[in-house]
Amino acid sequence: MNSKHHGFIPFLFTTAFTVSTMLVGGCSKPAEVAPTAPPTPAAVAQAASAAPGNVADADVSEHVATVLNQSDSLKTFDIKVVTLKGDVRLIGILDTQAQIDTALKLAREAEGTHTIHNELTLKQ
Repeated sequence: MNSKHHGFIPFLFTTAFTVSTMLVGGCSKPAEVAPTAPPTPAAVAQAASAAPGNVADADVSEHVATVLNQSDSLKTFDIKVVTLKGDVRLIGILDTQAQIDTALKLAREAEGTHTIHNELTLKQ
Protein backbone atom coordinates (compact mmCIF):
# COMPACT_ATOMS: atom_id res chain seq x y z
CA MET A 1 0.00 0.00 0.00
CA ASN A 2 1.36 3.38 -0.94
CA SER A 3 2.05 5.68 2.03
CA LYS A 4 0.99 8.85 0.27
CA HIS A 5 -2.67 7.66 0.18
CA HIS A 6 -2.97 7.04 3.95
CA GLY A 7 -3.74 10.70 4.67
CA PHE A 8 -6.08 11.05 1.71
CA ILE A 9 -8.73 8.55 2.82
CA PRO A 10 -9.40 10.15 6.25
CA PHE A 11 -9.46 13.54 4.52
CA LEU A 12 -12.00 12.22 2.02
CA PHE A 13 -14.30 10.88 4.78
CA THR A 14 -13.99 14.09 6.81
CA THR A 15 -14.81 16.23 3.79
CA ALA A 16 -17.79 14.06 2.82
CA PHE A 17 -19.12 14.20 6.40
CA THR A 18 -18.76 17.99 6.57
CA VAL A 19 -20.49 18.54 3.23
CA SER A 20 -23.37 16.19 4.08
CA THR A 21 -23.81 17.87 7.49
CA MET A 22 -24.00 21.28 5.84
CA LEU A 23 -26.53 20.06 3.30
CA VAL A 24 -28.76 18.42 5.88
CA GLY A 25 -28.40 20.91 8.73
CA GLY A 26 -27.96 24.04 6.71
CA CYS A 27 -25.24 26.56 7.17
CA SER A 28 -27.21 29.76 7.47
CA LYS A 29 -27.24 31.62 10.74
CA PRO A 30 -30.50 31.70 12.72
CA ALA A 31 -32.88 34.58 12.21
CA GLU A 32 -32.50 37.34 14.74
CA VAL A 33 -35.49 38.22 16.90
CA ALA A 34 -36.13 41.90 17.46
CA PRO A 35 -36.27 42.88 21.14
CA THR A 36 -39.72 43.80 22.41
CA ALA A 37 -40.81 46.15 25.15
CA PRO A 38 -42.45 44.61 28.22
CA PRO A 39 -46.26 44.55 27.99
CA THR A 40 -48.24 47.30 29.65
CA PRO A 41 -50.65 46.42 32.48
CA ALA A 42 -53.58 47.27 30.18
CA ALA A 43 -52.27 44.86 27.53
CA VAL A 44 -51.87 42.12 30.13
CA ALA A 45 -55.42 42.65 31.41
CA GLN A 46 -56.80 42.65 27.88
CA ALA A 47 -54.95 39.45 26.98
CA ALA A 48 -56.15 37.75 30.15
CA SER A 49 -59.74 38.72 29.50
CA ALA A 50 -59.50 37.58 25.88
CA ALA A 51 -58.23 34.14 26.79
CA PRO A 52 -60.78 31.33 26.70
CA GLY A 53 -62.47 30.96 30.04
CA ASN A 54 -61.31 34.37 31.23
CA VAL A 55 -63.84 37.16 31.27
CA ALA A 56 -63.24 40.61 32.75
CA ASP A 57 -64.91 41.16 36.14
CA ALA A 58 -67.04 44.02 34.81
CA ASP A 59 -68.29 41.76 32.02
CA VAL A 60 -69.06 38.94 34.47
CA SER A 61 -71.06 41.35 36.65
CA GLU A 62 -72.92 42.57 33.58
CA HIS A 63 -73.70 39.01 32.43
CA VAL A 64 -75.02 38.03 35.86
CA ALA A 65 -77.07 41.22 36.26
CA THR A 66 -78.54 40.72 32.77
CA VAL A 67 -79.70 37.15 33.43
CA LEU A 68 -81.14 38.16 36.81
CA ASN A 69 -83.05 41.07 35.25
CA GLN A 70 -84.41 38.80 32.50
CA SER A 71 -85.99 36.51 35.08
CA ASP A 72 -89.66 37.35 35.65
CA SER A 73 -89.43 36.34 39.32
CA LEU A 74 -86.30 38.44 40.01
CA LYS A 75 -86.44 41.54 37.81
CA THR A 76 -88.30 43.64 40.40
CA PHE A 77 -85.64 43.10 43.10
CA ASP A 78 -82.51 45.15 43.65
CA ILE A 79 -79.78 42.48 43.56
CA LYS A 80 -76.28 43.92 43.70
CA VAL A 81 -73.65 41.94 41.76
CA VAL A 82 -69.98 42.40 42.72
CA THR A 83 -67.26 40.41 40.93
CA LEU A 84 -63.60 39.99 41.83
CA LYS A 85 -61.47 37.61 39.74
CA GLY A 86 -64.54 35.70 38.61
CA ASP A 87 -65.89 35.29 42.15
CA VAL A 88 -69.40 36.74 42.16
CA ARG A 89 -71.08 38.11 45.29
CA LEU A 90 -74.86 38.49 45.19
CA ILE A 91 -76.26 40.96 47.71
CA GLY A 92 -79.94 41.72 48.21
CA ILE A 93 -83.24 40.99 49.92
CA LEU A 94 -85.76 38.65 48.28
CA ASP A 95 -89.22 37.41 49.25
CA THR A 96 -88.78 33.63 49.04
CA GLN A 97 -86.14 30.93 49.22
CA ALA A 98 -87.19 29.84 45.73
CA GLN A 99 -86.18 33.28 44.42
CA ILE A 100 -82.79 32.99 46.12
CA ASP A 101 -82.31 29.52 44.62
CA THR A 102 -83.23 30.83 41.16
CA ALA A 103 -80.82 33.76 41.48
CA LEU A 104 -77.97 31.45 42.50
CA LYS A 105 -78.72 29.02 39.67
CA LEU A 106 -78.80 31.78 37.06
CA ALA A 107 -75.61 33.38 38.39
CA ARG A 108 -73.75 30.04 38.24
CA GLU A 109 -74.72 29.65 34.59
CA ALA A 110 -73.56 33.14 33.58
CA GLU A 111 -70.40 33.38 31.49
CA GLY A 112 -67.15 33.85 33.39
CA THR A 113 -68.32 33.01 36.92
CA HIS A 114 -66.03 30.88 39.07
CA THR A 115 -67.63 30.96 42.50
CA ILE A 116 -70.90 32.42 43.77
CA HIS A 117 -70.99 33.98 47.24
CA ASN A 118 -74.57 34.12 48.47
CA GLU A 119 -75.39 37.21 50.52
CA LEU A 120 -79.05 37.14 49.55
CA THR A 121 -81.45 37.27 52.49
CA LEU A 122 -85.17 36.81 52.99
CA LYS A 123 -87.40 39.77 53.71
CA GLN A 124 -88.49 39.72 57.39
